[in-house]
Amino acid sequence: MAIILNIETATKNCSVSISENGAIIAIQELNNGNYSHAEVLHPFINNILNEANIDSTSIDAIAVSKGPGSYTGLRIGVSAAKGLCFALNKPLISIDTLTSLSHAITIERGFMVPLLDARRMEVYAAVFNHQNQKVRDTKAEIIEDTSFLEYLKDHKVYFLGDGAPKCKPIITHKNAVFIDDKFPSAKEMAQLSFFKYNKSDFEDVAYFEPFYLKDFVVVPEKKKKPVF
Repeated sequence: MAIILNIETATKNCSVSISENGAIIAIQELNNGNYSHAEVLHPFINNILNEANIDSTSIDAIAVSKGPGSYTGLRIGVSAAKGLCFALNKPLISIDTLTSLSHAITIERGFMVPLLDARRMEVYAAVFNHQNQKVRDTKAEIIEDTSFLEYLKDHKVYFLGDGAPKCKPIITHKNAVFIDDKFPSAKEMAQLSFFKYNKSDFEDVAYFEPFYLKDFVVVPEKKKKPVF
């Protein structure tokens, strides 16, 4: 038996679940359009432990979404997961965020492109087949009308994630299908973390860092014009 705490904070959806042998037994998440992870993450963890009637010492591992995604969101989630691993002496499991997001839908054929919003017209994206196998690595890319054309020309391609809305007006190919309201969630992490747990596929807690994909850039505030 494996009881795993799953933490997902890569986007504006703050999501936490407790799973047993890959099945969800408690979950709590909030997507209110803001990055409220710093305020709600630890209360969510306490809430689902109480709901599942599980003591924190009974957890067998902590899994965290490793990115790509929001720099601040990833940092908060990974810091919390590593802190719990150190405090409870439990192993750390990392889950690729786009792989997890690809499990939010099921298709019979074609391809899935989970998209996470980056700056301006840029997204973080990977391509998966109908068996959730990654067929193109994760990239940060600027969306154009020819994006993903090699997949679209002969197959249905399903776009999902918070990067999908800004791609919809640009990628207008007849085979493009856009799925609304899908976000990385601790729900989809459950089976993935259980699979890694069974293989003892753990991270080095001391040295693990999120997969930011791009360097964090601080945007300077605009100087206010003097008022005379």
